[in-house]
Amino acid sequence: MKKIKQVLMMVLVAILTMNVAVMGIANTVRADTTKLNLNARAAYAIDAETGQVLYQKNANKTYPIASLTKVLTLAVIEQDVKNHHLSWNQKVKITPAVAKVANDWHFSNVPLNAGESYTVRQLAESMMIVSADGSAEALALADAGSTAAFNKKMQAVAKKAGVTDAKIYNMIGLANGDLGKNRLKGVKKTAENQFSAKDMALISKYLIDTYPDSLKITKTKFANFRVSANQEYNMININSLLPENGFAPKNGTIDGLKTGNTDTAGKCIISTGMFAGRRVIVVALHTKGDWNAQSKDAQEFYEKLTDLYQPVQITSLKQLPKNVQSVHVVHAKDKHQTGLKLAKPVSIWLPKGTALNKVEASLKVAQDDQSLTHQLKAPVKKGQSVGSVVLKPTDLGPVKLPVTAINNIEKTGWF
Repeated sequence: MKKIKQVLMMVLVAILTMNVAVMGIANTVRADTTKLNLNARAAYAIDAETGQVLYQKNANKTYPIASLTKVLTLAVIEQDVKNHHLSWNQKVKITPAVAKVANDWHFSNVPLNAGESYTVRQLAESMMIVSADGSAEALALADAGSTAAFNKKMQAVAKKAGVTDAKIYNMIGLANGDLGKNRLKGVKKTAENQFSAKDMALISKYLIDTYPDSLKITKTKFANFRVSANQEYNMININSLLPENGFAPKNGTIDGLKTGNTDTAGKCIISTGMFAGRRVIVVALHTKGDWNAQSKDAQEFYEKLTDLYQPVQITSLKQLPKNVQSVHVVHAKDKHQTGLKLAKPVSIWLPKGTALNKVEASLKVAQDDQSLTHQLKAPVKKGQSVGSVVLKPTDLGPVKLPVTAINNIEKTGWF
């Protein structure tokens, strides 16, 4: 009987242990659903208008990015079309060296025939819709004359976007040696462009803000490329997140941007679209699994974003905590405080159910208007920009809201 009781006790303990383990697994799964996640080596997601960070992972570390490079290449081409250095209808004659890359089955391409001419628009469309490497090379050489010269243009545009530490070797994203005759001399053949996930988000934001018509290319699902008088190439956009595709998010509309893949970069993607009335840009470098796994992961990210968070418009500082509705002014003659006003209405993402007046908020006075003790100093003029209110929502990046003074504050004669 004693042995039976011991056995029963052991069974009971085992059952309880299993239940605890199962509950632990269930709780872990539940916890995972309360936060955004991307299965990638590095990732960065932002609201395109405000720059508010919605998600990040290893976002500042640089990695090879493969054909995501072509977003920057397109930005250079858009710039040079705008300044009349190029035109969309300009014909580009294909050299044997470019044709060799374009017709190599190892790379992403539409066929380009040596001696044949194609318009800048044709090449730009094929570069973005099906990631044609030969088209990217042809565009860059037509624009700048050499890989090195085009790289300088890429560096200049990247700097305009806020990127200063990227390594740029070519317009495609291939290893330097893959460009054959057009490779950089004195550089390792294995060298590949390296950017951070944040870099690529900033460049994508710059492209969309400065050249919004570029999205007309990246959202095109089907297009024909005339290779020669007797040959057409049917291009099918490789972005599986576009509307009506198998991995299109149900809660918004994707209209770009670019995928990429090399052995060292792995599978990479930049995607962008409208969600809850806001443009969101998401970058994921070296994603886990195959292309379907990448697309599914991105789809779930967008859907979880609007499940967990929502954009809220701020039209007045009265919606925020009282500590940022006015500010003390030092070195003032009479009045020692001024009310503050939003420079313009702003929408920010918040966890659903969060009250704006409960969000952590602080005032950062503009450096030129700071006293030695970092306070706002007189004189202050009504309507003067005096700094920013910094909001820090839970689990999301901070947002800066530019503010102006409501009152005139005279300066005391002692200072």
